[in-house]
Amino acid sequence: MFERFTRGARATVKGAVGQAERGGADSVTEEHLLLALLEQEGGRASFAVTALGLRDRRASLEASFAGARRRGGLTKADTDALAGIGIDIGAIVSRVEGAHGEGALATGRGGHRWWWSGHRPFTPGAKTVLEKSLRVALGRGDRFIGEEHLLLALTAMPGVVADVLAEHGATYATVQRALYGPGADGGQGQAKAG
Repeated sequence: MFERFTRGARATVKGAVGQAERGGADSVTEEHLLLALLEQEGGRASFAVTALGLRDRRASLEASFAGARRRGGLTKADTDALAGIGIDIGAIVSRVEGAHGEGALATGRGGHRWWWSGHRPFTPGAKTVLEKSLRVALGRGDRFIGEEHLLLALTAMPGVVADVLAEHGATYATVQRALYGPGADGGQGQAKAG
């Protein structure tokens, strides 16, 4: 599948590996893919990221990701659902951190399994984003996978990254409008559902 990636999409994937390395993460996650997209310049996704103001709010995005990691990777929807049945995640995190130290529930740090091979593995979620980007590209009738398809796939995948993007005004629909203009569907309804 990687042979179908444009130069910019390949640079994004390589940039995600760099993000994971700089952050000391055991594996490459969806978050790393998004942060690498924020660093890309000159492509369609770069235009959308700038138009939606995400590039200027990188610190806020990173703070939201840090908060989600601190909650053990729970999304805002998960936290709200648990609150609806009387479970206060904030209180649980505080008690666990009081007993075991700050960041005790944080995800993405640990055993360094990548050390043996020299390569950091991609998490199942990050692999799914890459696969979904192919479906997004095919759904739009595109032969190659570009950074814009990666960005759309990140917004279409349920989870922390999509939640954080939505909190910052970047939903699947707003990204699609920024990329292709108002009313541009291009078969995207099928690709998003797939």
